[in-house]
Amino acid sequence: MRLHLLVTAALLAAPAVARADDAAELVEEAKELLIVGACGDGTPTKVKPEAIAAHCKAMKKMQTEYKGSWQANAIAFFAEHTPKTIPKAVVYPFAGGDLASALAVFPDADEITTIALEPAGDPRALAKLSEKEVAAQLQLSAKGMDLLYRRNYSHTMDMIDFMRGAKLPTQLIFSLSALSLYGYEPTSMKYFTLADGGAIKYLSKADLNTADKLKDVGKRNMALSNVEIKFRKIGSKREQTFRHIVANLDDQHLKKSPQALDHLMKKGRVSAMTKAASFLLMFDGFNTMRKYLVDQVDWMVSDATGLSPKYGKTAGFEYETHGTFERSEMDAGAPFSPVWAAEFKAQPKRDLKFRFGYPDHKFRNHLIIMRKAGAKAATK
Repeated sequence: MRLHLLVTAALLAAPAVARADDAAELVEEAKELLIVGACGDGTPTKVKPEAIAAHCKAMKKMQTEYKGSWQANAIAFFAEHTPKTIPKAVVYPFAGGDLASALAVFPDADEITTIALEPAGDPRALAKLSEKEVAAQLQLSAKGMDLLYRRNYSHTMDMIDFMRGAKLPTQLIFSLSALSLYGYEPTSMKYFTLADGGAIKYLSKADLNTADKLKDVGKRNMALSNVEIKFRKIGSKREQTFRHIVANLDDQHLKKSPQALDHLMKKGRVSAMTKAASFLLMFDGFNTMRKYLVDQVDWMVSDATGLSPKYGKTAGFEYETHGTFERSEMDAGAPFSPVWAAEFKAQPKRDLKFRFGYPDHKFRNHLIIMRKAGAKAATK
């Protein structure tokens, strides 16, 4: 969902190495944000319930509409079309704050990794804000989630407004809201950076204290940019893992700072998704990320901003189209539209009841499943 933007140098500053047993555990902060920001069940302890009453009334209405429309249709579709045999490690590049869609596509994933330019942000900020500031920030978060839930994508400029300089960790609130929508609860939350070679280095309490010295809220959010949340279905004992990583995925940045790519490579074979990705995977400046997907993915779902047949078919992938696509609604996608239009025209017409990323130029839904040629499609 990104345009080509520079990532602040604060992202590249790695704190001292912290062992896993030194990692600062912030699950209580996650649970509080789940109640206050995502309006999950429970009573807040950091703010008065009446301070979030109006926000949660609007959020509950929004969530109910989402569950009854997009979520219900998407869950039914992917229950039929996502194979049970695909890799349980999921990679979602250019994700913005969209964990919700990934949970619909991959409910059985062992781990889901989203990569974007937006930082998770500081979950401790809630306790430091006045009720007036909390109300203003929640209004910003709700506006962003409303756009995501109604359109099924977010514009880059929206993400800048909602997430990078927000006083509350908006990206994190998006993710916690997604967990709540799908009936999950967080069991652990830790922040991390990536070491050379892609290994995870968890932030310690000392690292958090260092971040507290940053007065600029944007820089402090970037210091707490990567988050790991363990979660489980309410009533279940099985834990799953969500990680959000901030990285610019263009060739220049991946060459200069290869840690994110190295981390992804450690996963081996993966499943993947992307949507509303500004057609970046088609651009010459994103060859490295495109090659990663070609080399490591077994199964992927996307809109027309995914891996084009121009690259996928020569690498042994086959495509299955759903919905209708003739031309991109974006000027940036115009040069790449004919290849996709030809692919849709060559295949049987398959209806699609929900929006998945960008619509085409006539605002019609479309979706593409890409899998290795010869691999079995999902069975009903």
